[in-house]
Amino acid sequence: MNEIEELKKEIKKINERNSRVESDKAWETSWARKIVIFVLTYCAISIYFFAVGLPAPLVNSLVPALAFVISTLSLPFFKKHWVKNFYKK
Repeated sequence: MNEIEELKKEIKKINERNSRVESDKAWETSWARKIVIFVLTYCAISIYFFAVGLPAPLVNSLVPALAFVISTLSLPFFKKHWVKNFYKK
């Protein structure tokens, strides 16, 4: 009976881990994450541009923030290409 209980515990651990992995993956691919990245990047760059005295820091901060988000959007394409053509298991 002890062996069955241990197996049940192991299955429960595996299910909990799978649930965490699924939620992490959902967050990694969500638009909410991309928007948060954009907002935080924009704020950080704006503060920096204000601090160094660049002209129109709020407008000029849009370019690097958008570039960063665009780079995150292109990653799934490159990942799929890499897995298909280079990943050997």
